[in-house]
Amino acid sequence: MYLAKPIQGAGIGLRSAHIQQIIKDKPKLPWVELLADNHLSSGGVTAANLHALRQHYPITLHCVSMALGSIDPIDWDYMKKIKTLAKNFEASWISDHICFTSAGGHHSHDLLPLPYTEEAVLHLADRIKQVQDFMGQPLLMENATSYLRFRHNTLSEAQFINALVAESGCELICDVNNLYVNQQNHGIDAMSLISQLPLASIREIHLAGFDTFDGLLIDAHNNPVSEPVWQLFSALQALRPGIATQIEWDSQLPDLAVLLAEAKKAQAIIDTAVKSAPQPVGDYASNNNQSPDRAGGALTNKLPG
Repeated sequence: MYLAKPIQGAGIGLRSAHIQQIIKDKPKLPWVELLADNHLSSGGVTAANLHALRQHYPITLHCVSMALGSIDPIDWDYMKKIKTLAKNFEASWISDHICFTSAGGHHSHDLLPLPYTEEAVLHLADRIKQVQDFMGQPLLMENATSYLRFRHNTLSEAQFINALVAESGCELICDVNNLYVNQQNHGIDAMSLISQLPLASIREIHLAGFDTFDGLLIDAHNNPVSEPVWQLFSALQALRPGIATQIEWDSQLPDLAVLLAEAKKAQAIIDTAVKSAPQPVGDYASNNNQSPDRAGGALTNKLPG
């Protein structure tokens, strides 16, 4: 059975503007996350820099182009590049999103929402299982923002995610900012959704800031984490203390000190949750074994009704 290299605490998303300062100053960080698609070609951050970072920090890979919700054929050349990157830098885990990003060979620059139906669960789960078999490890799948809803949804988002975990054996990233953005844009109760998630399958939390446009919240990753998102994060950590957490900031990048301060705030919330836990918080493997759905199961046995 694959076991991820242990990662704990609050890390940051690594961006090229900060990499030289991190290599030079070696700030106190428990781990960093690479946006994998930025490191698949010869341009950008060099392999030497990444190897220098890996000497001091565990690394995870976050992808945006697996397109596992699409009906286009899986891009196995892309998957080979991700697998090689993960091997070269000993990535603790690999993640992508519950979405589709391509149709008819045309690739979107956004994460497009899936309908929440039994058919979509089975389609996405099958493709996740194929990629997990190829990678030799479970994928982490992240809940995405959406700016429209499908009229023919037959499942709630929580039901969809629970069924996906059961069918595919995947793990989860819970992006708390995405939950809050969807709450404000669609009237979904984010805390209620969190309480219905398969908590033992959440291996990572993402925190980020949003922007607003004409009354709509946009998952822009260009601002500090908002106070309502910190509150949801605290509630999630209280439900399952100690989940590794990452600060995302992708545009209008601030000084590294700002990111480190956000990570420090997240770490304080994690520490409080762990300290307040009614029993000692074990490592990832022992927490994960609490989930009865880890090995997957029939979709019809996982849905209400």
